Amino acid sequence: MSQREDLLAGARKCLVEKGYQRTTARDIATASGSHLASIGYHFGSKDALMNLAALQAQDEWGDMIVASVRAAVGADPVQRLQIAFEELFASLPRHRELILASVQAYAQAEFAAEIRDALRDATRIARAELTAMLLGRDVGDIDVATADTIGTVVHSLIIGFAVQSLVAPDTLPSGDAAVAALRELVVEHTA
Repeated sequence: MSQREDLLAGARKCLVEKGYQRTTARDIATASGSHLASIGYHFGSKDALMNLAALQAQDEWGDMIVASVRAAVGADPVQRLQIAFEELFASLPRHRELILASVQAYAQAEFAAEIRDALRDATRIARAELTAMLLGRDVGDIDVATADTIGTVVHSLIIGFAVQSLVAPDTLPSGDAAVAALRELVVEHTA
């Protein structure tokens, strides 16, 4: 790995172990085996490095979510959602560190416009992709209103389940139970 990659890996490690606010430039240098001055040379500042590390973790987590939904190809939308939830729930314990680092990106969005803007743009794309995958359509066929409804709800559920997996992993439902709960809320209680 290059020194730049080592610094990013060190920053990711610090995000998980210490959190964004408690990580110092010296912590990153130590975790990466790099010189303290190399942070400024490669990234300009510790905050720029931490922001990039958090955003990269968020991107990786987004790829994991997409992979979970893609596993459901060939099913109807409800089955796709159930399969996607099953895949997601099975992957959460294996990706705990990635989720922790991603949550750090959300927490920092309030304080860093570059993170907020990147998350906003990535979320917009993710909503359209999730909607397309769940409906079995091409992303180009998904209008903004559909992505902003179906995609927003599904994306919010995914984020919520991921956070829940960090604080109470034993309370996650199965994919079947999650879909059944949604059906009960929507179908049985609206009639």
